[in-house]
Amino acid sequence: MTNNQRAVPVTGTPREWTVRHGDRDDFAEAVRVVGSALLADDSPDIMLERMRPLHDAEGYERFLLAVDDREGGDQVVGSTNHFPFEMTLPGGPVPVAGVTGVGVWPTHRRQGVLASLMRRQLTEIHDAGVRYAALWASEGAIYGRFGYGPAATETSMTVRRPHTVLRADAPRDPHLRIVLSEPETVRADLARVHREEAAGRLGQFQRSQAWWDRQLADGPRQRGDKGPLMAVVVRDADGPRGYALYRTKGVWGEHGAQGEVHVREFTATTPTARVALLEHLFGRDLTATVEFVFLPTDTPIPHLVVDPQRLVTTPHTSLWIRLVDVPGALRERTYAVPFSTVVEVTDRHAPWNAGRWHVKADTDGARVEATEAAPDLSLDVSHLGAAHLGQVPLTGYLNAGLITEHTPGTVASLDTALHRVDAPLSGVVF
Repeated sequence: MTNNQRAVPVTGTPREWTVRHGDRDDFAEAVRVVGSALLADDSPDIMLERMRPLHDAEGYERFLLAVDDREGGDQVVGSTNHFPFEMTLPGGPVPVAGVTGVGVWPTHRRQGVLASLMRRQLTEIHDAGVRYAALWASEGAIYGRFGYGPAATETSMTVRRPHTVLRADAPRDPHLRIVLSEPETVRADLARVHREEAAGRLGQFQRSQAWWDRQLADGPRQRGDKGPLMAVVVRDADGPRGYALYRTKGVWGEHGAQGEVHVREFTATTPTARVALLEHLFGRDLTATVEFVFLPTDTPIPHLVVDPQRLVTTPHTSLWIRLVDVPGALRERTYAVPFSTVVEVTDRHAPWNAGRWHVKADTDGARVEATEAAPDLSLDVSHLGAAHLGQVPLTGYLNAGLITEHTPGTVASLDTALHRVDAPLSGVVF
């Protein structure tokens, strides 16, 4: 082992486990563990083939394993990893650890394996100077106890004909050009539009080439029972202004063609480009249904159709946010209104965050200092993570009795300051 891979025993859990860095040679065993934990349909070999290219590109230096060496072996019983994202949060694009590949071998659940991994991972993220971690939770009951809070809700939407008609006054530009092609032929256009969108949309991260490879993958597993992935790009004289990635599915019934359009990604940087994309998607011949899987809750689509009540929307939790460095995160965040308060934070797995913090904020940021003053509000770090993107108010936690307001009105003031009018969107499960 190198110094970077030194085995470190972790204590303070129901059982002591050894957590060490893994490398490329360990990855197959980690995939086996994670696949079993997540009840994956694919075999470990198929999962490895699918996941290896992305991890080869992003590196293995952040890859952690928990091993059971009690009988002289080195059985991998748990795994976690994280990607080095540049993600847009309140205050702008910042480094964020995108946690992924978390799993525990079924015979070792509830024995402290995951706690050992998460504690070590948080320490290393903090030591690297990264103030945030984010993840998609396969099971929501797990991650709150490690300080993650459900911070973003996204929307799936189904639109059926004849309710795909857009309003007559929807903004249209006859000079826009619409091009439909295989995604690889317009990858540069897709990347340009996404780069612009991701710089301003909460929850988006800038995609490397490896992430575009994953997003545009179009093998049998990605297609399922649908057609090949297609890209429709909208351009004006200055370049691309929006795109959609989608597949179609031919369906026939007693009333004739009932085809489906399945939109994987929908991105536009101007209102007219958005309308042009929708008219393309809604206007495909032989189709009766258009389904979107990832939309922000503030999507303009309901405002553009003639009858918004006919849209079927399903909200789902996406990003969970963890403040790895509470004072640092609060300092660089922007706020809607100035405020001053003392918050008392509990943090079981990152003790450097625990304590009382005097936060004096204005719209450009905050001064955050440790204090012995009486708290106005007591809460867990997970509640701060949930509220950090400005979509989830703390009032719900207060009404549930999960946080304590010592000074009346503190939560209302903090919710007002944290609120964002623009909804977050990750759009990619990592």
